[in-house]
Amino acid sequence: MRLPERLVLLGHPVSRSLSPRFQNAALAAAGIPVRYDAVDVAGAEFERVLAAFVEQGVWGNVTVPYKERMREACDELTPLAARAGAVNTFWIDEHGRLVGDNTDVGGFSAAVEALLGEPPRNLTVGVLGAGGAAAGVLAAVERWPGCGVHVHNRTPERARLLCERFSTIAQPIDDVGAAAGADLVVNATSVGHRDDGMPIDPKLIPLTSAAIDLVYRHGQTPWVRALRAAGRRASDGMVMLIEQGALAFERWFGIEPDRTVMWEAITRAE
Repeated sequence: MRLPERLVLLGHPVSRSLSPRFQNAALAAAGIPVRYDAVDVAGAEFERVLAAFVEQGVWGNVTVPYKERMREACDELTPLAARAGAVNTFWIDEHGRLVGDNTDVGGFSAAVEALLGEPPRNLTVGVLGAGGAAAGVLAAVERWPGCGVHVHNRTPERARLLCERFSTIAQPIDDVGAAAGADLVVNATSVGHRDDGMPIDPKLIPLTSAAIDLVYRHGQTPWVRALRAAGRRASDGMVMLIEQGALAFERWFGIEPDRTVMWEAITRAE
């Protein structure tokens, strides 16, 4: 098994990231002598820090706000990273080339399947937001049979541009109520990440619908708690976090990590 010198999570801020906890637990369980660390990088320093890590043989993940910049920095992209327009997982191949992938897409699909209890199909999906996270959602949905997407964003032009990239499944909408009334509602904004804000009123979502918040916090986000209290099926981004991390582990080492160990590490962190 070819090993990196080190694994890192590049982002800003990353001090509260749970990735080092569950990735180091998975590495230990697999007997892989590599350490995973979160590295906070100021915006102006991103390319310089990345270049130094590539020279040192360091692999890893990228989080907010650098997933799009990482796409531009890579020598090669997997088809999924190219389609999503963002990279969250990277490694150096045997030719010394920096390769970028996107495991957020697979992580999101796994989280939705866990919420619904079955593979998603024939759904209308309402997406709140039109940034990189929303693009990853659309890249996942276009793989689901019979599904379509309504995208709402505070800046309509951004929603329009995103939907043009996924024109076979997506259309922009001005009325947030149309997104809220979908079979599956996805918060792909940053609302709730650092405060108790909610992307939309939970009462707008029908009892028959499900909702997933890509934001994650210990004890669930306020939006998810409110949705569940009102009788809606809802989950936050914790399942997606673990699943995208497990898929990244597979890309790096060619083996599946122990997901039970990963979840136990998260539980101990609470």
